[in-house]
Amino acid sequence: MIHGVINVYKEKGFTSHDVVARLRGILKQKKIGHTGTLDPDAEGVLPVCLGKATRLCDMLTDNDKTYEAVLLLGMETDTQDTSGDILRKRSTSHLTEEAVQEAVLRFTGEYAQIPPMYSAVKIGGRKLYELAREGKVVERKARKVRIHHISILDMQLPRVKMEIRCSKGTYIRTLCHDIGQSLGCGGCMEQLTRTQVGRFQIDGSIRLSEVEKMKDDGTLSDAIVPVDEMFPDYRKVVADQEQEPLAYNGNAFPGRQAPKKADCFEDGENVRVYDREGHFIAVYEYRMAEDKFKVKKMFFDRNSR
Repeated sequence: MIHGVINVYKEKGFTSHDVVARLRGILKQKKIGHTGTLDPDAEGVLPVCLGKATRLCDMLTDNDKTYEAVLLLGMETDTQDTSGDILRKRSTSHLTEEAVQEAVLRFTGEYAQIPPMYSAVKIGGRKLYELAREGKVVERKARKVRIHHISILDMQLPRVKMEIRCSKGTYIRTLCHDIGQSLGCGGCMEQLTRTQVGRFQIDGSIRLSEVEKMKDDGTLSDAIVPVDEMFPDYRKVVADQEQEPLAYNGNAFPGRQAPKKADCFEDGENVRVYDREGHFIAVYEYRMAEDKFKVKKMFFDRNSR
């Protein structure tokens, strides 16, 4: 079984679940999970976790993301993008580039965003898009999201191409809708490309056809980030003969602080723990009061080697 993370370029027409299903067929393994839904019409970076790396899925989903989006002003749809049914069209002839730029930049920072009906958010145990397909509209609570950075890359009204770096849970479709509402003409998303998720960028992403070719060529390992390399900022701890069996069982083990202050661990510091042969085991957290390392997330045991 392959363990690690692969930076897939999701193409238009595929759902994130489609990508996982295709990879299961290509790699002949079941334990695969994606790290955040991309709409079928969207494309770009989709990190996919393989094998033991599926335990990283929730951590990667929390990462900030960067997108390039095209906002189409003057049109509202039921899905908040151009794939949906048109609800209203309005003139944009009165808009100026200055007014549009000012409206776009006002969304920088934290704002309360209402999830769209066509989304995977659950209310009452059901996904919103399931209710929307039944013609139902339910009240949704606004959720705080953060737009870390937004800039205009090109403007040919009524279209505006933007770059957006945002927190998890941000719907770019809804951002486009909200910008249109603030301008009084409505708006929807015409195009979306995710260019970055955490450390993964679009320049290093590979399409499913490339994954299949690399698998056949025996070069796929070149495209897979090993699990431990997902924590490059964590210091490495090699368990000794006494600590190793404790670590493999997910038990706490003594820290034995080094005498030099520079080598000491800080309270709450996360570390990568390895066995004496250099195999990665888990992420542990140092607890200063007890001078012990306590497990945060297990990845490997002896039987999975």
